[in-house]
Amino acid sequence: MELGGKGLFTKELDTALLGDEVDICVHSMKDVPTWLPDGTVLPCNFPREDTNDAFIHKDGSVKTIAELPDGSVIGTASLRRQAQILAQNPTLKCVNFRGNVQTRLRKLDDGVVDATLLAIAGLKRMDMDSCATAVLDWDEMLPAVAQGAIGVQCRSDDERSLKYINALNHPETHACVNCERAFLEALDGNCKTPIAGQARIIDGKIVFRGLIAMPDGSLKYTTEATGEVEDAKEIGRKAGEKLKAEAGDKFFEMMVEMSPQQVLGQITK
Repeated sequence: MELGGKGLFTKELDTALLGDEVDICVHSMKDVPTWLPDGTVLPCNFPREDTNDAFIHKDGSVKTIAELPDGSVIGTASLRRQAQILAQNPTLKCVNFRGNVQTRLRKLDDGVVDATLLAIAGLKRMDMDSCATAVLDWDEMLPAVAQGAIGVQCRSDDERSLKYINALNHPETHACVNCERAFLEALDGNCKTPIAGQARIIDGKIVFRGLIAMPDGSLKYTTEATGEVEDAKEIGRKAGEKLKAEAGDKFFEMMVEMSPQQVLGQITK
């Protein structure tokens, strides 16, 4: 989950859709809550962009998080990224990094931080993927639920829109996104919870990997599951329930009790 919580970017669009001001809403699926307002559906996902995160180093001399010298400063507003970074090397410093892509890259050039991470999908859509020093695989940085996916929402009784939207759906992407969102829903994640989850279809099977962690990386729980594509939602749900049981109530109580300073870090750059 990213800072700011889910639903922040979609509430006004939901209101417009239910008020018949618009017929469809097009979403970056990372921003869409796991619950949808009554009377709406999200039946369509377009073919997915690369879901991985880009690692961007200030001079390109370091290619991975593991290669960063102890004490390096990384700019990120993502608790998911922060938790996985600190789990690899707790001496690294994550600072709350704000601004659009251009602003963040300018701060990197100015030496405010040593490195940053951004979704490669966003960089590609802006024709800025050449800025990436490297693209991180799942083993180094598990992406966010629904990262790189675009979805289309409409009213559930709008048969005309549904006919056209269904024709645009990419079934493989839709199955993977549904699996990931079912995982997130089972965990009942909030904006303080670092959660990552990704599904791929390999050799006709859906392969899922999920993660929850403390923001400081001190505790991390992971899970993997494989099954039939038609069981995508069930696979995601069971994976979420498994991690929730393994982590236990105390884990989530600790998350709720953390102060904003502990969650966000002490510094905003």
